[in-house]
Amino acid sequence: MQNTAILPLFYLPPVGYISKLQSVSDNFLLEKYEHFPKQTFRNRASIYSPNGKLDLTVPVVKGSKMRTALKDVKISYDFNWQRLHWMSFESSYRSSAYFEYYEDELAPFYNKKYDFLFDYNFELLEWISKKLKLNIDYNFTTDYIDDLASDLDYRNFMNPKKTEDYLNNKPYYQVFEDKHEFIANLSIVDLLFNQGPQAKLYL
Repeated sequence: MQNTAILPLFYLPPVGYISKLQSVSDNFLLEKYEHFPKQTFRNRASIYSPNGKLDLTVPVVKGSKMRTALKDVKISYDFNWQRLHWMSFESSYRSSAYFEYYEDELAPFYNKKYDFLFDYNFELLEWISKKLKLNIDYNFTTDYIDDLASDLDYRNFMNPKKTEDYLNNKPYYQVFEDKHEFIANLSIVDLLFNQGPQAKLYL
């Protein structure tokens, strides 16, 4: 019987995801073989823009239907979404305390073209882990496991359409909070750009 937790792999995951990752860090796998579910954080991240919460989506090649394994989902470059995402970061976080601190290291992820969504997400997660000084060994599923106990199955954990409160909702300073108040569980980059090296203490 499988006794290892399984987590999905998200694009610039929410703060609550990183908290969950830490809590299961000694015994978990990243899901590689699930059928790609649309409209999830696997290819979407939420940031704090001057107009409030903004969703950034990594487009995938048409045909990435429910029957495509996540590891095989290809990124689409039919339009320059990388430039759009980077411009959104700049307009949202240029005035934050630590954007310039991370800018040069994050920028290459928006210049280099990656073929597969899984590889792109994982390299970003590795970068995030390094910046947060998370000592985590990442391993992956080798096939899809159906009979996973509910307390180990986090593959449906966090959904952009649901409004549950996730784990750590304690406020931290956000650039535009005077306009829209604190927004919980945004992408981890929101925490990094606003808190810098103190982000790990928040988690």
